[in-house]
Amino acid sequence: MPSSPTSAAAGPAGSRKRAQHSLESVVLGTVALLDEAGADALTFRALAARLGGGVGSIYWYVGSKDELVGRAADHVLGEVSAATTLPDDADPVDNVRALAMAVYEAIARRRWLGAYLMQDFGFQPNSMALYDRIGQQLQRLPLTTRQRFHAVSAVIGYVVGVSAELDHGPAAIEEMADDEREAFLERLRTTWRAVDPATHPFLAEVTEEFEQHRDEDLFAAGLDLLLAGLRQQASAAE
Repeated sequence: MPSSPTSAAAGPAGSRKRAQHSLESVVLGTVALLDEAGADALTFRALAARLGGGVGSIYWYVGSKDELVGRAADHVLGEVSAATTLPDDADPVDNVRALAMAVYEAIARRRWLGAYLMQDFGFQPNSMALYDRIGQQLQRLPLTTRQRFHAVSAVIGYVVGVSAELDHGPAAIEEMADDEREAFLERLRTTWRAVDPATHPFLAEVTEEFEQHRDEDLFAAGLDLLLAGLRQQASAAE
């Protein structure tokens, strides 16, 4: 993390209060607050109260809430990448899968993360490093530069797209109280079981699968379809 301010502070030059925190402490405090209460509860005043000191000490480092959450998201992404080992002797596509699954699991735990993942706030070193890390794995395959670029973009796009659905969807079933979870599931069962097989044969066919599915399994299945195509493309070039 940089040790000096990287964004313009509020107020005219020379009028800023001396920063009472480091950028790292501001970012870590933001992550903790987001984890506890979500993006709606994050304000500069709430963060300042958590860290101790005034709001001006936060504006010393960031100029807006979007920048604040963007830095927090990029920080979490860096932690996820650092915690995910990609063995040099492992299949490169398996390594890409492991990294994508690790990012998904982090977003499933931190639903606020999905809305800010990989967005360009002008300061996304860990996002860029993740993009490059996936690309390095694909450099081990007999693909053209364009094919690698398209493949990495497709993987990142899939992760980001599913992340957005998680962020805007209902709370994770696992996080609901028992009675709330059962009521939610029963409403879904009732809706799907009422489908007329004559007009919606596929929906009728998959009703049981829908009732029993886990979001993580759906993500993994879609990712595997994407990576199967990547394997086929690399095999054709050999």
